[in-house]
Amino acid sequence: MQITSPTFKANSVKALSDAQLQKALGNVRAGFIDKRKKAVDALPEFEALRENGKAIKDHALAHLDLYLENYEAQVKAAGGHVHWAQTAEDARNIILDLCASRGVKTVTKGKSMISEEIALNDALEAAGVRPVETDLGEYIIQLRGEHPSHIIAPAVHLNKEQIEADFRRVHTHLPADRELVEHEKLLTEARAVLRAEYFKADLGITGANFLVAETGSSIIVTNEGNGDLTQILPRVHVVIASIEKIVPTLEDAAQILRLLARSATGQDMSVYTTVSTGGRREGDPDGPDEYHVVLLDNGRSSMLGTEFQEMLRCIRCGACMNHCPVYHAVGGHAYGWVYPGPMGAVLTPSLIGVDKGGHLPNASTFCGRCENVCPMKIPLPKMMRHWREREFERGLNPAAARYGLKTWAFFAKRPSLYRFFASLGIPALSAFGGAKHRFSWLPFAGGWTKHRELPAPEGRTFLQQWAQREAKKQEPVR
Repeated sequence: MQITSPTFKANSVKALSDAQLQKALGNVRAGFIDKRKKAVDALPEFEALRENGKAIKDHALAHLDLYLENYEAQVKAAGGHVHWAQTAEDARNIILDLCASRGVKTVTKGKSMISEEIALNDALEAAGVRPVETDLGEYIIQLRGEHPSHIIAPAVHLNKEQIEADFRRVHTHLPADRELVEHEKLLTEARAVLRAEYFKADLGITGANFLVAETGSSIIVTNEGNGDLTQILPRVHVVIASIEKIVPTLEDAAQILRLLARSATGQDMSVYTTVSTGGRREGDPDGPDEYHVVLLDNGRSSMLGTEFQEMLRCIRCGACMNHCPVYHAVGGHAYGWVYPGPMGAVLTPSLIGVDKGGHLPNASTFCGRCENVCPMKIPLPKMMRHWREREFERGLNPAAARYGLKTWAFFAKRPSLYRFFASLGIPALSAFGGAKHRFSWLPFAGGWTKHRELPAPEGRTFLQQWAQREAKKQEPVR
């Protein structure tokens, strides 16, 4: 997957002028937010569950090595195999070796952001293996040659008319005059096309919402039956997950599951919550012959013990982006890599470097909605500020911004000078604002005034207004 995070500004300009995208993004605002609120309001203990979930993940991260070792032992005890992948390339090679040694020609895939992170589909295709996305949203964007624009709703950037056009373009074996106006028709057609693929597949790949150290189980949460079919029907089931998905016990996973669906889609629980432990055992009616888990690091361990460790609590619910005004304006593709929205603004620089992802933590209003709705209470704005500090320290942000801040800091450290120049500048800016008391242009502020007007100051500094207010309080009452 090509990384375009450094061109976030150009991506955003393009997104803002895309009428189809802007129409589709209205569904995010209208759907996810209201549903989450109703689900949360109906659960009095939701805040207590947030505290419990945070504590569970913090404990697991503090003892990550021990829980990962125990998880590996339990997977092996259940007849499975664990593969450790330090990098994305390591993970790709492990899966390609499994495919090559077993003569795999077709792979079915459940929705997995980790497979996007390691660009797995491109690697499979280059090796002559055909990957088939079975999640409806993932299937739609695979037909279009696109990447997900949202971590739980991959095709949220599309409208029904676009999907219909893609189905007619690709499903040429079906009657050209078939009716595809209704959502149900589109769903039925996709289900029929994909059903045949499950039986062709030699290997199935799923992600994991949780890995349970106590039992060696992987848990996936879906609203479609595709996840179950992907892991039950092929001869080989491969789970690919990052190391921070570990939780100590099934009871811990059950507590966090009560947060996940409510935060993501406003459901009490998703339609399917599937627990997998090893391959088919004697007497089992179905299931894979082989069960493999690929555990990916890819920069996560370097986040431990840093100001970004709390990001590893993320359970990928998407609530932060559902409530983010920046995401609402530009969508997920503008972020230029796998993870969009506020969580992507923190995670992306951690994984690909602040030199490539530094624009993202700057794409925030710091309104705090992301932290308010995060079920794991991740302080996303605080961590975005940390990335801004790192960017400034390395001299990666624009020179005008660096020197502007240094100039402001010089005066801020010298209050008398600050007050003197502010007392001159504020009245001048007020006069420059004219009768409208707004700016349509300002030196060094073209990036702001290009798209919006800026209110002019009233004509007095804050300190002057405060002094006048205090003086009035001292006046004798007549």
